[in-house]
Amino acid sequence: MLETGRKSKELEGLSLLGNQGTKYEFGYNPDVLETFDNKHPNNDYFVKFNCPEFTSLCPITGQPDFATIYISYIPGEKMVESKSLKLYLFSFRNHGDFHEDCINIIMKDLIKLMSPKYIEVWGKFTP
Repeated sequence: MLETGRKSKELEGLSLLGNQGTKYEFGYNPDVLETFDNKHPNNDYFVKFNCPEFTSLCPITGQPDFATIYISYIPGEKMVESKSLKLYLFSFRNHGDFHEDCINIIMKDLIKLMSPKYIEVWGKFTP
């Protein structure tokens, strides 16, 4: 079990993790993303997220587009907190953009957030 002081230090700056009053954004919102310190910044290792329930809206028809988003990165000093990432991806639900734009927006937001050593973001969209 973690010491109370150590646990609170590790959670410092994370407002979403463990928060029971989560607010869901229904419009694109990169401000929901949060980071924490990488405990192993000198090691090059992959962090991978597979997000199988991504949706956005077609900017022409307004119909929902469904995808699995794959995010792989080698962290630098900071890492993305997974609950905030889920809420961020959910914020695309009513966002109207083409598939390629959504993928590039996600990648650019994650680069801006944490300056990873390497990042790869791709989507497998259904017709």
